[in-house]
This record gives sequence, C-alpha cells and structure tokens, in this order.
Amino acid sequence: MIFYWVFAYDLVRSDFIKLITLFLALFFIGFQLIKIYGWNFWLLAGFGVAFRLIFLIAIPNLSQDFYRFIWDGRLVLNGINPYLFTPEMLLGDSSLTHGMAITEAQQLYRGMGELNGSHYSNYPPVNQLFFAIGALLTGKGVLGSVAVLRIVTIFADVGILYFGKKLLEQLKLPVKNIFWYFLNPFIIIELTGNLHFEGIMLFFVVWSLYLLHKGKWFWAAVLLGVSVSVKLIPLLFLPLFFRYFVKKDTIGKGLSNLSMFYIVTLATATLTFTPFLSSEFISNFSQSILLWFQDFEFNASVYYIIRYIGFQTIGWNIIADVGKILPIVVILVLLLLAFFRRNETTQKLITVMLLGIFFYFLLSTTVHPWYVATPLILSVFTKYKFPIVWSLLVMLSYSAYGSDGFSENLWLVAVEYSIVIGVAILEMVNYDLLPWRKKSGII
Repeated sequence: MIFYWVFAYDLVRSDFIKLITLFLALFFIGFQLIKIYGWNFWLLAGFGVAFRLIFLIAIPNLSQDFYRFIWDGRLVLNGINPYLFTPEMLLGDSSLTHGMAITEAQQLYRGMGELNGSHYSNYPPVNQLFFAIGALLTGKGVLGSVAVLRIVTIFADVGILYFGKKLLEQLKLPVKNIFWYFLNPFIIIELTGNLHFEGIMLFFVVWSLYLLHKGKWFWAAVLLGVSVSVKLIPLLFLPLFFRYFVKKDTIGKGLSNLSMFYIVTLATATLTFTPFLSSEFISNFSQSILLWFQDFEFNASVYYIIRYIGFQTIGWNIIADVGKILPIVVILVLLLLAFFRRNETTQKLITVMLLGIFFYFLLSTTVHPWYVATPLILSVFTKYKFPIVWSLLVMLSYSAYGSDGFSENLWLVAVEYSIVIGVAILEMVNYDLLPWRKKSGII
C-alpha cells in the first residue's frame, strides 16, 4: 500500500528509474499474494479494492488523457456535441459555445496538450455518458471529476471480478486466475490510476461472454454492443463468433442465430450513437480514428521494422501507406481464424479472441500500455500466460518520456516484444501446434 501511495502521489512520469523500480516491486508483491493466498478469494479481492482506493484523489501522473475526458463531459453537459468541435476551435471562438462557458477551459486545454486539443473527440458515446456524469456530480473542480471517474473504473473492475469468477467456475478453471487481472499492478495503475476506460469496456465484454456461455446470446449481443460504444476494439471480435454459432450439425439455425447476434450487437452500438449523428459527426469521428493508423506511432513492433525498411529503401516514413494496408491484413487474419479454427466452445472462442487481438496489436502503429488490458483479461480464461509477461514488460515504454522530452528507446521496445513474442510462440507451439500434430499422427 505504501508503494502504491508513492506511485500515486510522489512520482513524475519522467523519472523512469523510480517508475520501473516501484512497478517491479509491486508486480513481485502481487505475484506473491496470488501464490500464497490464491485459495482466499475474499482476502485478495479486499487487497485489490484497497489498492485502487489509494488512487482515489490522486491526479493521474502517467497520462493527460483525463483532461480531455473532463472537457468532453462538460461539453455534453452544456448540450454541445463533442464530436463537432475541437478544443482549439472552442477556445478560439467563444460564440461556438452559445454563451455556455467551459469551466476552467484553459487549464483543461493546457493539461490535454496541443496535440489532443487540435483533434476531434474519438471517444464513443458510452464514454461520453460517464464523462458527463463526472461533470454533473462535481461542478467546476478537476479533482472532483477525476474522483468520480475513478469510482466508475473501480466499479467496472469489481464487475469484472464478479463475472470473471462466475465464468471461470463455469469453465472449470481455477478461480484465482482472475487475480492476474484484478491484482495486477499494471491494471491498477493504468486503469484506476490513469483513468483509462479499457476496464469499463472489458466489464461489458466479460459479462457478455458469461451470458453467451449460459446460452443467453441476445443479452450477450446487447452487452457486446455497449462495449463497442465504450471502445471500438470489440468490433474486431465479431468475425470470430462464426464457428461458435455455426456448427456442422446445426448450420441453418447457427447462421440464423449468428445473423441475429450481429444485428443486435451493431444495432445496440448504433443506437448509442444516435444522439450525436450527423454528416459532420461521421466525417470528424472517422478522421480522428484514422489518425491512429496513419499519423501516430508509439511502442509498435512489426510496424517499426517495416518503417525501418521504408527509411532504408525509400528514404522517408511510410506510415501513411502502411497504415492503410495493415488493417486489411488484420481483417484477413481474423477471417482465417474465424473460418479455420474450431471455436465451438467458450474457452476456444476466448482463445481465438486473444490470438486475434494479439496479432492486431503486433501490426498496430500505436500500442499504449493500457491497450494490453484486453489480451490480459482474455488470457485469464485460457491456457496462455504471455499477456501476463506483456503486462510487466509494456511498462518499459514509459522510458520514452524523459526530462528532455519524448524519445523512444527502441532497444527497450525490442526487448519488450522479443520476450513477449518468444513466450507467445512457445505457448502456441505447446497448446496449438503439438496437440494438432499428435492428433494428426505426424508425431
């Protein structure tokens, strides 16, 4: 608890040595707690909640995204569509707010930074709802809004603990596996501490998977649609449900249920966007999403190799071209996983979801640390452990934020991905390739 307090209240992002030392200590302690007290669910659950509450009134110190959350929330509360105006536009022309001042606008703009302030919001509507709740309950204070949003993230993680435990019991897997998520300092620091909303998205995903396992596919689809409206990433999972629904002995019924599952999921997500829909919204939102593929680059793996080849052969950064091609490659791989892997059971479905999201991140131009929360929670319900290793090594990416400004250490990026990919390959050979070869009579 002392280490978490120091992390929350006495750490600056540029002090990488202190950051990584504290994190390694917390990771070791978390590992020991699970190892020694894995049999005592409520004790570990209590530790997890207590660690999160330490951050309750701390200003996030590893990310400034929360300033944009508060900004968007106050726009929504004032009846202003956050997808139609950038912060720069509103600050430059007060008439755009129709006389409704944005509380502490300059402070929020300085906090989020010029890069964030020059782009349209890319946070889907359910996110905007929570941002607005934070603004509604706290008035003008930044710290008050942070505390409200933090409480929301804590409740989401408790929800993941609850439904994750129930799903593990249904799958006949060790219940203590859920603590690789709930007690992981990576999750506590990145989601509760730094206010990233992956945890809220994953709450709806885990709840959806639990209901799907229980045969309640309609409500599972509704929850999956809500998760898309928190973060768009679950859209990648949709093709992977094909073999789960469409089995050889029930192809007709399976196709019908799959079609309805897709319709309900997409209709739910679309319904949440309805209050904001306009031609300008579609243009601005799409423009913001494309930035992540064609402009931004951070902590990438395969893309950095492609970028290096581009510099050596062409002489300039080819992100604009590669950013258009890599998503197509990801879609093709997801379709291959959907049609050629037997994902008939819930555990096999979650496994292919894990492999699919892992491949997506390997080809991404930007992989912020908190993105790893998705493969980490999925791994809890599988045999794979490489996302746990990744949740430790991804913190090396913070070495980029030094006292002299932003500069990535590509050697540390290479260390991160070499180990993670190496462990992933070993596990894939052990859990996928070798069983298949034995079954086929090859070995």
